[in-house]
Amino acid sequence: MIPFLFDPTMIIIIPALLLAAYAQYKVKHTFSKYNEINLNSNLTGAEAARKILLNNNLGNVEINKTEGKLSDHYDPQNKTLNLSNDVYNNNSIAAVGVAAHEVGHAIQDKEGYKPLSLRASLVPAANIGSSFGLPLAVFGFFIRADFLIMTGFVLFSAAFLFHLVTLPVEFNASNRAISNLKTTDLLTDKEIEGAKKVLKAAAFTYVATTLVALANMLRILLLAGMGDD
Repeated sequence: MIPFLFDPTMIIIIPALLLAAYAQYKVKHTFSKYNEINLNSNLTGAEAARKILLNNNLGNVEINKTEGKLSDHYDPQNKTLNLSNDVYNNNSIAAVGVAAHEVGHAIQDKEGYKPLSLRASLVPAANIGSSFGLPLAVFGFFIRADFLIMTGFVLFSAAFLFHLVTLPVEFNASNRAISNLKTTDLLTDKEIEGAKKVLKAAAFTYVATTLVALANMLRILLLAGMGDD
């Protein structure tokens, strides 16, 4: 067994990991619940997305069907809305809520929403930081190399910043989604309440992920302190 997979600070991460696991359960449970309730209008996620896009002068955005479950995302580089099969072809409250959320990102892109562009610019550094930051810091602790611990901290800081910036991006997209669902009259008031619950559950996962990243940041700082002893 590789020794640096275990360190004295691992206990710090346990509450955050439990919260993240609960958040994943919550979003899957909520999506499944409202994915079984069809809209009165019978619009699918793709159809609802197209209506909201057109209402926001975003007819140039292409809507694609993508593989995976809850793999929905907006690609600002290609200007494409990529919806999973459960969302693209489904006429449920959950499907339309998720589709509207992704359109929210397209609207952010059109309006030059700065947190969205900042998050996109952080992706390369965040990928490196999330992959190497913590392992490097833990390894540095075991070999008593303060330089490696602080290098790991700097690398992981980029990953933490990415998660932090993601929060306003996702909350704002959900707010835009609900606002557009109301103004376009695609959902009834009762259906909108269901869509809100789906999007709130999804937002909870981003909060939990950010807390996990924060806990790991604290771990690295504690490792640095222990290394000085």
